[in-house]
Amino acid sequence: MTLPLPAPSSEWRGNAPSWVLQLGGDWRGHAAALPLPPQELLQSRAPGQLSVDAGDLVGWDARLASALWQRLGTLDRERLSVDLGGLPPGLQQLLGMALPPPAPAAADAAAATPSRWPQWVTDIGHQADRHVEDIRTTLDFLGSTVLSLGRLLRGRSDMRWSDLAWQVEQTGPRSLPIVALVSFLVGLIVAYMGAAQLERFGAQTYVADLVTVGVVREIAALLVGIVLAGRVGAAFAAQIGSMRANEEVDALQTLGIDPVDHLVLPRVLALLIVGPLLTAFGAVVGMAVGWLVAVGLYGVAPIEYVFQSLQALTLPHVLIGLLKGTVYAVLVGLAGCRQGLAAGRSAQAVGDATTSAVVQAIVWIVVAASALTVIFQRLDW
Repeated sequence: MTLPLPAPSSEWRGNAPSWVLQLGGDWRGHAAALPLPPQELLQSRAPGQLSVDAGDLVGWDARLASALWQRLGTLDRERLSVDLGGLPPGLQQLLGMALPPPAPAAADAAAATPSRWPQWVTDIGHQADRHVEDIRTTLDFLGSTVLSLGRLLRGRSDMRWSDLAWQVEQTGPRSLPIVALVSFLVGLIVAYMGAAQLERFGAQTYVADLVTVGVVREIAALLVGIVLAGRVGAAFAAQIGSMRANEEVDALQTLGIDPVDHLVLPRVLALLIVGPLLTAFGAVVGMAVGWLVAVGLYGVAPIEYVFQSLQALTLPHVLIGLLKGTVYAVLVGLAGCRQGLAAGRSAQAVGDATTSAVVQAIVWIVVAASALTVIFQRLDW
């Protein structure tokens, strides 16, 4: 025999400045209205606090959420602090989105209170607090991306493979012209300056070693990372930032789709795929232009240049260059998606996120390049 569930109940208790709204029973399917707040609570102008006690609440639905919104929305949030921590998590989220945000009275009072520290110390503290919050947001994003990758490996991800194929096409083949141009010009500079110095010692033949090792191991990967930061990272931040400004990201969450699975993972995996391929392409272009400079300007025999390049092109150099290109490409994708998801909801905020994505990607690439170079040199690779 099933016992009947308790009827819905509600009661305002307490006196100024502390009030409690007591909720109990099963509100599912009931249209019982919440009583109006006491007149003393509505007419008081002194600061106070209201907490909601739902310890005896058995069940709830949209009727209770609507009733709470009607009653709590009429309160003066500038003087009354409302604590929703006693409600079930789902009800907290609904009311948190529906109710207007409380006025920052405490922050205004703190700002109005004279500080015993000099202004420059306060400014440094605010800057440090913003940097710490930015680091926390970045770590949270990286953790969400790793969890999303884990869901993909278990076959539980919301990522669509068609999105991955589309991103591969957008980031790979469409980046070939600019990668070829930049690799050609930088390879030309490296070959010309290296050959000009080696010619002083009659060793212009060794320009093949210089160009091959330099381009394959370091320069091609770095150029690809910078090109992707300007072309792809900025595009990722602008696309996701615009979706956030248009509330499309919120719509995905409402539909139960994880934005990291749907938006971030295809872009990061696409760069993971095309990063080493673009690096290899850039390295080939750089070595080819080195051949043109050595043969056309400094009289090196074509066969001799090719032989010297093959002697210098060892497997560790190739693998290290491809690894660096892959790491730089992934960092570009992470920086662009991170700034896009953290963007504000205005055109100015989307523009700021795009700029920040390029800057952050380049900084991450430089830091990663320095760290990887030191590690590989210490390992004698």
